[in-house]
Amino acid sequence: MEQGVIIALAQRDGHLAATVTGRSALPVERLILGRPVAEAAETLPRLFNLCRAAQEAAARLALELPPLETTPETLRGEILREHLRRLLFAWPRRLDLPARPLPRKGDEAVALFGPSGRCPATPDDFAAWRAEGQGTAPLLSAIAEAFAPGEAGTDLPATTPETAFAGSPQENATAGRHPGQPLLTALAASHGKGPLWRAAARLVDAEACLTGPLPAPRRLADGTAVTPAARGLYAIRAQAENGRVTHFQRVTPTDHLLAPGGALQASLASLPAAKAHLAPLVVDILDPCLPYELREVADA
Repeated sequence: MEQGVIIALAQRDGHLAATVTGRSALPVERLILGRPVAEAAETLPRLFNLCRAAQEAAARLALELPPLETTPETLRGEILREHLRRLLFAWPRRLDLPARPLPRKGDEAVALFGPSGRCPATPDDFAAWRAEGQGTAPLLSAIAEAFAPGEAGTDLPATTPETAFAGSPQENATAGRHPGQPLLTALAASHGKGPLWRAAARLVDAEACLTGPLPAPRRLADGTAVTPAARGLYAIRAQAENGRVTHFQRVTPTDHLLAPGGALQASLASLPAAKAHLAPLVVDILDPCLPYELREVADA
C-alpha cells in the first residue's frame, strides 16, 4: 500500500503555492530486483491497489515476456472504471451534486453522455450537450462555472514515451492520448489546461475505452516500456540476466503530477487565493492516486 501525501498551501501574491511532502515509501525496486522475471511481472501489480493491469502489461513488456491475451480488454476495463468512479461519484460530491452508482456493463455510455450515448466531439456539440443537461453534463457545467478561464491550469509539455524518464516537469495526463481532438483543443485554447479540460479528457477517453482500442503498450529501443493508464502514461525500464531482474525503474502519472514544478504545483499556483476552498476539487481532478491531506500554512 502506498503512503499518502501532505499538500501544504500558502497564499502568495493573491494566489496559492503548494509544497508536497510524504511521498510513497514503498521500496518497489528492492522488492523486484533479483526475482525471476515472470515472478517480478506478477508481483508488481500486487503491490498496489490501482492500475494493476497497466503495471503488469508494462512489466511484462519491459522484461520481454509475452503479453497476456486478455491485456487489451483488461486495460480498457480498468481505465473505464476509474473514469466512471471520478465522473459519477467522486467529483460530483465535491460540487454538491448527486453521486451516482457505477452503471451496469453496457449502460456506461448512457450514464456518461445521456440517451445519445456519444461524447460531444466539438465545442458546438459540447455547448448543446451542456444545455440539455444529459449524462454528466451537469458536472462539467459546474466545473466550468467554478473556474474562470486560466484558473488552476498548466502549460507544461506533454509526456511522451521518449520523455517519461526525463525528470523535467511535464503533463502526464489522459488528454495526451488524444492529440488534436477538437473539443480538447478548443477547451485548452479557451479555458487553459485546467479542471474543465481535464474532466472533458476523461469523457473523451471513456468513449475511446467503450468504442475502440486504446494505444497499444509499446517498447522503445532503449528498453522503456510504456502503456496507457487511467491517469496518463505508465513507464517501466527493466533488465534481466540469467532469468532474474537486475535493473528496475518505473515512473507513473502520479510521479509527474507530484514532482517539483509538476502539474499539481502549477495548477494550484494559478488558482486565486480567494478560491482556496476549491483546492480539494482541483487536487481530486488532478487525481494523485494517493490519499492526501491539504494543510493551510503561513507564507514563510
